[in-house]
Amino acid sequence: MMQDALLLVLFSAAVLGCLFTLVQASLVPWFARREQAARGPEQAVTVLLPLHGDETGLFANLASFCDQDYSGPIQIILGVRDRHDPAIHVVGRLQRAFPDHQIELVVDATAVGSNPKVANLIGMSSRIRHDIVVLADSDIRVEPDHLRRVVGALDPSGGGAVTCPYFGISIDNPWSQLARLGIDGQFLPGIMLGVRLGLARPCLGSTICISRDSLAGIGGFEAFANCLADDHALGEALRKRGETVVLLPFAVGHICSEASWRELWLHEVRWALTIRTVDPVGYVAWTIGHAFPLALAALCLGGGLPACALAVTALACRAILVRAIARGYQLPAHRYWLIPVRDLLSFAVFIAGFAGRNVSWKGRRFRVLAGRRPILDQGATLE
Repeated sequence: MMQDALLLVLFSAAVLGCLFTLVQASLVPWFARREQAARGPEQAVTVLLPLHGDETGLFANLASFCDQDYSGPIQIILGVRDRHDPAIHVVGRLQRAFPDHQIELVVDATAVGSNPKVANLIGMSSRIRHDIVVLADSDIRVEPDHLRRVVGALDPSGGGAVTCPYFGISIDNPWSQLARLGIDGQFLPGIMLGVRLGLARPCLGSTICISRDSLAGIGGFEAFANCLADDHALGEALRKRGETVVLLPFAVGHICSEASWRELWLHEVRWALTIRTVDPVGYVAWTIGHAFPLALAALCLGGGLPACALAVTALACRAILVRAIARGYQLPAHRYWLIPVRDLLSFAVFIAGFAGRNVSWKGRRFRVLAGRRPILDQGATLE
């Protein structure tokens, strides 16, 4: 009797997961639209790009922020925390490639809080010259109209922020391809569905455009020095002030630079733990997003041919979603044979997200302290 009840639960969840995946696929045309960015007065803008190490594709990522179809003044600040950081050589190469651009390097080893990215931003913030600030992660690659889009969408009164999601760009090894498949087949569609249903209010580190006044009003970067999900916390702080965070209906590229199984696992478990601590209810609800593993569990419990058929259907639904994302954003095709591996890996990461309390970030380990705004325990860091 207990086994029959569990089978029913697994079957029901897997069927809902298949429907859930098809609904996500149906949203792609709505979300992936890319209308021509409107031309208007283009304000002076400061771009902040915190760096750590010579990541794969770093020069091309940084160059994409220099190669902008934008008539307003652009100040680009690149920050590192170690004067021996290999990224410094990439910055020098960038300055030589774009001699007419305002490209500045900041080296500040001052320890402010436990979040290494925010500590970097704090060190860079004193050099900001302009009233509009765009910050992005160093693994992000953008199109030439990026600044026109995000700055143009900022509230004319200067309040709030503008952000956008991202798709994956593989560096053509199996771990990178799995990472890209996770972004395109699960993360990005999840953002689409959450926004469409009004269940998610994302503010993503892929791009945040904000005015200096709004940033100062929420306490500057210092207010997020110990936050695990600093981008999410920044968005929530703006909303508490009555300001809006606009998610634009297009995406930028995220370089999936994972070079090993361990790197992929640690990175994705950190993401899972971050999401679980920020939105525990939504994280539990995400169980139905794992239709293939649920169908396999039903098969192992004696579900027979129906469970086998459901597992195949789940994979087909995921393939439809992944193809829709690739077509919608005009991306290279995925390696569909990786979908079963990816779905099983995602389920393992999902389970690990419930159990873990430690995360690995930039070569260091942190303990996550729960609370309304989850923080990284500086006392628990290990070099």
